[in-house]
Amino acid sequence: MTGSVSAAPGAIGAPDLLQDLAARHGTPLYVIDASVMRERLARLRAAVDGFADVFYSIKANPNPAVAQVFVKAGAGLEIASGGEFLTARAAGCAPDRILFAGPGKGQDELQLAIDGGIGEIHLESDEEIAQVAAIASRAGRRVHVAIRVNPAAAAQGGAMRMGGKPAAFGFDEEGIDAVIDRIEARPSLQLSGVHLFAGTQILDAAVLLTQWGHAIDVAARVARRLGRPLATIDLGGGLGVPYHAGDRELDLAAVAAGVPALRAQLAAEPLLAGARVILEPGRFLVGPAGVYLMAVRAVKVSRGSRFVIVDGGMHHHLAASGNLGQVVKRDYPITLVGRGDIADDPALPAVIAGPLCTPLDTLARQARLPTVAAGDLIAIQQSGAYGLTASPVGFLGHPMPAEVLVDGESQRLIRPRGSFAAPMTMPCPLPEAT
Repeated sequence: MTGSVSAAPGAIGAPDLLQDLAARHGTPLYVIDASVMRERLARLRAAVDGFADVFYSIKANPNPAVAQVFVKAGAGLEIASGGEFLTARAAGCAPDRILFAGPGKGQDELQLAIDGGIGEIHLESDEEIAQVAAIASRAGRRVHVAIRVNPAAAAQGGAMRMGGKPAAFGFDEEGIDAVIDRIEARPSLQLSGVHLFAGTQILDAAVLLTQWGHAIDVAARVARRLGRPLATIDLGGGLGVPYHAGDRELDLAAVAAGVPALRAQLAAEPLLAGARVILEPGRFLVGPAGVYLMAVRAVKVSRGSRFVIVDGGMHHHLAASGNLGQVVKRDYPITLVGRGDIADDPALPAVIAGPLCTPLDTLARQARLPTVAAGDLIAIQQSGAYGLTASPVGFLGHPMPAEVLVDGESQRLIRPRGSFAAPMTMPCPLPEAT
């Protein structure tokens, strides 16, 4: 394994099961464990008990079967498109448990969401204010909206800082008073919430707690300007997972220790005392629940470097290749399935390369692997989030990989494998409700 990230939990860490699934469904293959998703949801809920409700951000993994696991566990859903609204509804999520964010919502998807009774739309531009107001007015409805605020201060310690700088997302904190007034002038809009998001892939509990405290301060400012209580305070997501050597798990005990102070901060502002606080992580809930399996096709040495060529690649897992926004490309945790603890048997560090005709198709640069041969099975861990649908799946016409959801003793195909004749495949229909 590369790095110091712990081995995969549950079924996705069981070599015999992974080998069996690869034999039945072919490789490349995504395997996702529902029990890990539920366990992570339960742990986060316990940490923020009495403070926040947890929604799942569909963008992290939009397979309807994945969303359905969280819906059945009682989570709401955060969406960023009309397609994700339909996915959320297909997964069984009640429309009033769906939030819609995103900097460039289209007229058609706003119409779809409003007609579908969405719980709240997060406004991010003056054009959206006008569009949502017009759609709501034509429908004779008053739509609940929130202001997405681009905070004045960055979330220090996040892998990507999104506060304190120009952004396409939301309204700058410095100008929100005027934004509030513009929304209040629209009788078809009910300004009921605030949404802040200042960073992503945050592994430091202190950073999250500071960010959340600032969001409560901004919410208090909005409520005072309105002169009435707020219904929702969306703290965003941003909770990280360890991918690379040296990364540590987010300390949920430290998060829980900071919750009483946040509850007291809310209680001190009468206009926020009844507000529902929302967290909407994606990666944290589903990232560690998935693995991406690849079969070795060839092994060769080029000018002293060992290359392991596999049948998977950046077209299915752009993030693992380091091409999804990473400035410094670092390896995800890699395991050789069914070969024991390979960390104690490192051979010549290997470059793991996919089948695409571009040097960008590199999935590891310093993988510690023993001698491998064609047919061996390699797993990229921490692959449940920002995998298949965050990748250039149409590049070079390779078929889509299958996706399998494991839940205890059951395994269910949730996306069929593509073919060269029909490379792009849709997720499998969800089973009928019982």
